[in-house]
Amino acid sequence: MAVGTHAGPGDPGLFTPASVTWQMHGDPMMWVAGIRALYLQALHPRAVRGVMQNSDFRRDAWGRLMRTAHFVGTTTYGTSEAAERAGARVRKIHSMLTATDPDTGERYGVDEPELLLWVHCAEIDSYLHVLRRSGFPLTDAQADRYIAEHRVSARLVGLDPHTVPASRAELAAYFEAVRPELAAGPEAHDVDDFLLRPPAHPLLVPARALLWRRVALLAYAALPPDAHELYGRPAPAPAVVTRRLRVTAAVLRRIPARLRWQLPPKHILRAMARLGPQARPAPHKVRA
Repeated sequence: MAVGTHAGPGDPGLFTPASVTWQMHGDPMMWVAGIRALYLQALHPRAVRGVMQNSDFRRDAWGRLMRTAHFVGTTTYGTSEAAERAGARVRKIHSMLTATDPDTGERYGVDEPELLLWVHCAEIDSYLHVLRRSGFPLTDAQADRYIAEHRVSARLVGLDPHTVPASRAELAAYFEAVRPELAAGPEAHDVDDFLLRPPAHPLLVPARALLWRRVALLAYAALPPDAHELYGRPAPAPAVVTRRLRVTAAVLRRIPARLRWQLPPKHILRAMARLGPQARPAPHKVRA
């Protein structure tokens, strides 16, 4: 795994253009993967409780999604210094937040390692699963490399990298071990309801039904069978989900990359300006 060690102009960052992460995170299906991650993360009662008790999720869910995207963009494409600052900011915020178990009255910190690990693994699994299933070309070895690279992002949020899964086998073993702790409690259903029907201006309600709901349902459909069982809705046929993911990806990937990357805060364009056009993310560079 390539890890940057110097900061300033020309600094390739913590992942560098040689990483699988650099190429993958420029793909538009990352947005679908991010929503899948929210659905999956909500199934850990202690973790989702920490979110719901410390933020107005319904009023600021879009802001939360954008902040997560900004963190991923900064740590992937920013300088080493910018990534370290982003990690320090997240660790500081988490260190000040607590949540309360309504059944036992227990008060606990949201920065407990087990909670940070769940959030991390749900994200990395979602990014990898959605992109591969939608046609992004990765061998099994490259998928393992992607997971291992993200011990770096795990460190940034406060985890000991050596305790974090570094391969598909280790990630699968982690999910198997944590499965008994998962449940679709009231907070998970609140997240589910919000993602299907987020607040919108009356003029935007038709667009919400036409576009957003389809994306949310696709992200939900891509969840593992156990997650569908916990949420209480039947899992769609895997072949149908795969076909929908590939069709959606084909449409999104036809949008010129430079047009997609114009969306603020333009992490990829800034990285290319810093490092040169050869730093442009592209799937074929993973194969190379």
